[in-house]
Amino acid sequence: MSNIIIYTTEFCPYCVHVKRLLNHKNIEFTEIDVGKEPRKRAEMMQKSQRTTVPQIFNGTIHIGDCTELYGFESAGELDVLLA
Repeated sequence: MSNIIIYTTEFCPYCVHVKRLLNHKNIEFTEIDVGKEPRKRAEMMQKSQRTTVPQIFNGTIHIGDCTELYGFESAGELDVLLA
């Protein structure tokens, strides 16, 4: 079972796309809004070495951002990656 965590902000269109894809695939996830929880932004940056949202993790494994997630989906690798 996956433990998907997505760091987001409220008005980020890329965050909306990521959540829409995961919902479409019936993949449960935990969303952390770094706009509402500034300390979590520092956590996200430390874990991903990136400053932009969304940042997607499966447990401790960094999956990447929206572009990377859709790239895995296009390549047919997303289901295995998130399993």
